[in-house]
Amino acid sequence: MRVYILLSVALAATLLASGCGGDAPDDAAAGAAVQTVKTAVVAAQARQTPVYVYATGGFVADESSNVAPPAAGRVAQTPVDIGDFVEKGQVVARLDASDLRLRSDQSSANLDQAKAALRQAESRIGLTQGDKFDPSIVPEVQAAEAAYASAQAQARLAEADAKRYENLVATGDVSLSNYQQALTAAETARAQAAAQKQQYQAALNTARQSYQSIESAQAAVRAAEAQLAQANKAMTDTAIVAPFAGYVTARPVAVGEYVSSSATIVTLVRLEPIRLELQIPEVDAAKLETGLTVESNVAAYPDRQFPCTISAINPAVDPQSRAVMVEARCANDERTLRPGMFSNARILLRDEVEGVFVPKTAVFNDPTTESVQAFVVENGTARLRIVQTAEAGGSEIRVLSGIEPGEKVAALNLDQLYDGAPVETVGR
Repeated sequence: MRVYILLSVALAATLLASGCGGDAPDDAAAGAAVQTVKTAVVAAQARQTPVYVYATGGFVADESSNVAPPAAGRVAQTPVDIGDFVEKGQVVARLDASDLRLRSDQSSANLDQAKAALRQAESRIGLTQGDKFDPSIVPEVQAAEAAYASAQAQARLAEADAKRYENLVATGDVSLSNYQQALTAAETARAQAAAQKQQYQAALNTARQSYQSIESAQAAVRAAEAQLAQANKAMTDTAIVAPFAGYVTARPVAVGEYVSSSATIVTLVRLEPIRLELQIPEVDAAKLETGLTVESNVAAYPDRQFPCTISAINPAVDPQSRAVMVEARCANDERTLRPGMFSNARILLRDEVEGVFVPKTAVFNDPTTESVQAFVVENGTARLRIVQTAEAGGSEIRVLSGIEPGEKVAALNLDQLYDGAPVETVGR
């Protein structure tokens, strides 16, 4: 009924306009109705074009770490805050080191005492620091060795005298009593030499036992050095440093708070590079491989495209979404991309297909029908087409359906065209 009323009103207005025109002929109105529209006509071009897989996803930090202290303690300093950028090795917090400093001083004193005891033990056997142990250089050993050598010489001399007296007794030059005295002196000298040998060996054993005390003193020095190293490490561990360069996203502790070795001091994230996690439909999973280029767009930078590279493909399909999780790494030198940003991305496959391209000015969005439309010119008449478009590049847009290669499309004054309108082409 509403359409009928509108048509009646329009007809009445037309008749009234004709009556007011006096002698204006009706064919003049008819001529105005078929007025031609000037437009530029461009032929749709067919050429090879890359194939893309479109996906959505979000950015996540390349590394994320809840930095904890190596040991428990009381927080003394927190030189960083949320949002700060820190370099690798930079101090992010310090623990109170008062007790540890005293322990380090005590360990240092123990080491000095152990070294002094070692020097005393070495001096007792004639060693200097760094010398190699040789029992023959011990003074007591040297004295016993000299006495043993002297006793051996006396024994040899006495044995020679006894031998000479034995020959003289045979010739009658000396008496038998003199010969017996010489034999007794030789036996006494041999006994003294044997006794000196035992004293020399006893001196060697004593020297070796003294060296064992040196080894004990050396072990005590090494133990004191280990204790000092542990104390110094505990002192060093009071300075909690960043394991890598990144941003501080959380700092849940404050000065004066006592923390355990499992407490989180700061949360640190690395943004260079940054990872992009995409959900790819199951039907497109077989087309993907590592190394493919990903072009990413984010709402914060609508005029920029961020290149990424696929680094990993999850071999399992999510049973809920029927999608495959793909990970890509993106350069982020300017640190413009941040974890949590949503991304529209397309993955460039290695294959190519033939695509149909027309000027961007040849297509328009019709808000009434919520469709993309274009006009094809056939024999001087505009024909409306509903088209499906894909990605745009430069001044052209790819048409997936609705226009065939070689067809002429209108690229000018589209707002004046309608289906069946006569057109006059200008340009090419």
